[in-house]
Amino acid sequence: MTDAKAHLRQDWRFRVLILIVICSAIGYLIFSLWGGWKEVIDAFFTVGITGTLIALGLSLVNYLVRFVRWQKFLSRLDQHVYWKESLRIYISGFGMTILPGKAGEAIRSVFLKRHGMTYTKSLAAFFSEQLSNLISMMLLACAGLWSYPRAQPYLLLLGGVILVIMLILQLENLLITAQKFARNRLPHRISGIIISSIEIVLHSKRCFSIDMLIFGIALGLISWGAEGLAFFYIMHVLGSDMSLQTALFIYAFSMLVGAISFLPGGLGGTEATMVTLLLLNHVDQPHAVAATVLIRLATLWFAVALGILALWMREFTQTKTA
Repeated sequence: MTDAKAHLRQDWRFRVLILIVICSAIGYLIFSLWGGWKEVIDAFFTVGITGTLIALGLSLVNYLVRFVRWQKFLSRLDQHVYWKESLRIYISGFGMTILPGKAGEAIRSVFLKRHGMTYTKSLAAFFSEQLSNLISMMLLACAGLWSYPRAQPYLLLLGGVILVIMLILQLENLLITAQKFARNRLPHRISGIIISSIEIVLHSKRCFSIDMLIFGIALGLISWGAEGLAFFYIMHVLGSDMSLQTALFIYAFSMLVGAISFLPGGLGGTEATMVTLLLLNHVDQPHAVAATVLIRLATLWFAVALGILALWMREFTQTKTA
């Protein structure tokens, strides 16, 4: 009876996730209509099946390269999960990407707990991945930094925040002292949150040694660069003479805006920034909207679809074995 109730709760959550996806898809339909539905459809036909497969293939490169980095982070945290199961867990997190503030992807912690990994360690891996992504996207955005003076203050500010975070990761003794203070002087509930948060930071420090920092950034540049290349390819097929440098900047900067906004999957913030930057580069509105819809379908929504499939397979397997 208990297993049946647990399954019903999981099934309810899965249905809610599907509902969120449907509502978001309706929002994208409205967004497409705003840009001119006919032009968006024409853009799909212009890119064609071959172009779509190329874009999806480059997105797969992104996911797989980031997974390699994820496995390395787990290894640094003394966790060794068989790669097939780990890949399924990692992809499952994408199904929850459209929840606010990247919180949905933290569902990996629930699955990793069953493999003996503590929440503080799995959240440290999650934090390390997100920080590595921010650094890599910021570096890609710097490709066109001097061509867009208005973007310079934002990237410099983000760079400063990242630098402060990296410095905090090095203050191990101070963090341990703060843990002891919280344990001895603060109320239990508050101290528990502080102690766990500091423990996550301390674990994350192991993922940001010099060799791991270089490794993580390099893989981040490859993975996000692949999706930036997909964006450049789509723009090229749609007739734009935009340079690769400009395309990488527009894609990376738009993704950064979406990430910093803490909106579900960066929805709204990413799209608005991308369309605005394309308009500033003399791309007409219908093609700007069409290109934005296409690249987001090939990146964000492709990842969400794979994640939902992975979650469904997990649910199906658990139901079958129950």
